[in-house]
Amino acid sequence: MDEETLAADLRERVWLGEGAGSFGSFCTQVSESTELGDWPEAEAVECNVPIYDGSRVREAAVDSARTVDIMSEWNAILDTGPGIIAIRGGMADTSVVDEATEIFERIIDDERASGTGGGDHFAKPGANDRVWNAAEKHCRASPANFLRYYASDAIALAARAWLGRGYQLTAQVNRVNPGGAAQTAHRDYHLGFMNADQLATYPIQAHEFSPRLTLQGAIAHCDMPVESGPTMLLPYSQRFTEGYVAFGRKEFQEFFAKAHVQLPLEKGDLLFFNPAVMHAAGTNRSQDIRRMANLLQIGSAFGRSIEAVNRSAMSVALFPVMAEARASGSLTWREVRNAIGASAEGYAFPTNLDRDPPVDGLIPLSQAELMEAALERGATPSDWEAEVAAMDQRRMP
Repeated sequence: MDEETLAADLRERVWLGEGAGSFGSFCTQVSESTELGDWPEAEAVECNVPIYDGSRVREAAVDSARTVDIMSEWNAILDTGPGIIAIRGGMADTSVVDEATEIFERIIDDERASGTGGGDHFAKPGANDRVWNAAEKHCRASPANFLRYYASDAIALAARAWLGRGYQLTAQVNRVNPGGAAQTAHRDYHLGFMNADQLATYPIQAHEFSPRLTLQGAIAHCDMPVESGPTMLLPYSQRFTEGYVAFGRKEFQEFFAKAHVQLPLEKGDLLFFNPAVMHAAGTNRSQDIRRMANLLQIGSAFGRSIEAVNRSAMSVALFPVMAEARASGSLTWREVRNAIGASAEGYAFPTNLDRDPPVDGLIPLSQAELMEAALERGATPSDWEAEVAAMDQRRMP
């Protein structure tokens, strides 16, 4: 193999372009059938998804050996198995869920009245309601209900099974009212929120480890027959490494439309899945069901740097000398951008999704991107300082 061919081969293995990923390989990977015998703690398989009994999960939580067994099983399912688990009756007391529903509905009404309600990811605005940062709002509104709600063994075991200890839980309530349209099929946070240009900047290792940093979950706050549009899922699709760049293509979307499954859920049921599973909220075709789910996004403790750094202060201090270096030519634009990467915040999250929502699946601009733009347009240091202050205000809890 000559050097040019070798270099091209290495590029293709490390950097996934828009055309990466064989559709035929994808079809083979998602064609597997789930066998109940492979998952001894499950009570059934429905729609290729292992189903667990909430009472048995709670029994396992008080037995250290069974706790390890069930978490091992869930880890394997989420990793290379179907990628999805459902827990019937995962919430022990549905009256706690009902009380939380009332809290969420009050928040929705208040935010609608004030014009601060959030839009939906991957769906056209309209009939859907979204509560960003529902965990904090829930906790502040009713600490007692929050305590009983998140005392759930099933939630804790699922999070520990995939992420280990020290995880961080966030939640976003989604209510899809009658007539609410389906989402576009997608993957989720982190890489699932990025467009093709952004995805192209991450090597293949990022495509492999991104799903291992997050666990997706949903708590059903009402009965969800299929007509109400419960989440559409494609079991085993998390196996497809190139999925972040490939799933938006026509053939993948058409395959999903034909092959997805939908699990009807009852109030208090739990659903957890690998964020790389191709999925989408379904259309609510019912006449009177306001389908509400509390969507959990649980993050690994490892998604953090070792030190707390005030990058806003750094970027304000650096801006005048960066502008001077660029104007005088003492540093190239490439070199200035290198220094931006070492100082300004290069990622848009975490942020306050009420004030800075990533609508349509696109992430907000990062501090580093905004700093580059400010330098390019010739902003003054005082202009940049004001922009940083406004950015910090948007991102505050």
